[in-house]
Amino acid sequence: MNTKPLVSVIIPTYNRLELLKEAVFSVIAQNYKNIELVVVDDGSTDGTEGWCLSEMEHFPLKYIRIEHTGFPGRVRNVGVENSSGEYLAFLDSDDLWVGEKVEKQLTLIMTEGCSICHTRERWIRNGREISQSKQRHRRRGDIFEDALAKCIIGPSTVMLKREVFDYVGLFNEKMEIAEDYDLWLRVTALYRVCYVDEPLVIKRGGRPDQLSEKYGQIEIFRIEGLENFLVWLGGARGYFRALGWGEERLSQIKALAYRELARKCGIYANGCFKRGRDGEGRTYLEKVEKYNILYRQCSVF
Repeated sequence: MNTKPLVSVIIPTYNRLELLKEAVFSVIAQNYKNIELVVVDDGSTDGTEGWCLSEMEHFPLKYIRIEHTGFPGRVRNVGVENSSGEYLAFLDSDDLWVGEKVEKQLTLIMTEGCSICHTRERWIRNGREISQSKQRHRRRGDIFEDALAKCIIGPSTVMLKREVFDYVGLFNEKMEIAEDYDLWLRVTALYRVCYVDEPLVIKRGGRPDQLSEKYGQIEIFRIEGLENFLVWLGGARGYFRALGWGEERLSQIKALAYRELARKCGIYANGCFKRGRDGEGRTYLEKVEKYNILYRQCSVF
């Protein structure tokens, strides 16, 4: 009997058939073979369904098609709900895995006893590699404060225990972008993170179909994610206790979130004024004042 933990790999996709094929084959080529592969199709019209159904005859692949939503969180959640693995990993359909990714992450998770693990990435944009030499954020351990600034965990790099979702909930299904940032705030507030310091994921960018290319800036979505996080935090005391955290940790997390919200709202307000959107700018300046007051009320620094 195979006693190794089963890993479910979830690939969300929409009209990326040629890229999807490469992503799927990068999973099949993994050294570790006890993998359940789940492809969730967000209503593609480019032949994705036919290809997946035909490939199911050659290797284990679960194909799920849903009506088009345009919300990546919803697509990933369908994958989670229709998977059976003790460990879950996500791979965007335009990214690729190196052959040892799953094996190395499982080894680290079992060695260190962690619940979530991510890896380094190679960033390829329009065929050219992008340097990450300026990336100075913390990558392992307690990374919550660093995770506030921007999304520092790539979805395609993650492997986590299914039980994590019992505490933090699933991806936000109402956010078109930054839904990963929204989730990692909840995860890193509760969990210390493991990290494989090797580029085991190839992240390919620069195409117009990517949501990151659709918007000139995404800070407004991070503000939304932070506001969502604070709503969740209001009911999360029991989760902190269950995982061994005290009230001091909860107070620190709340203070850091309010401080970062005030900073982000200030940046966004200044941008509004520069673009002649004075009414919106004043609204966000009011938020700056509000969140600074809340920060001072709960500050433990």
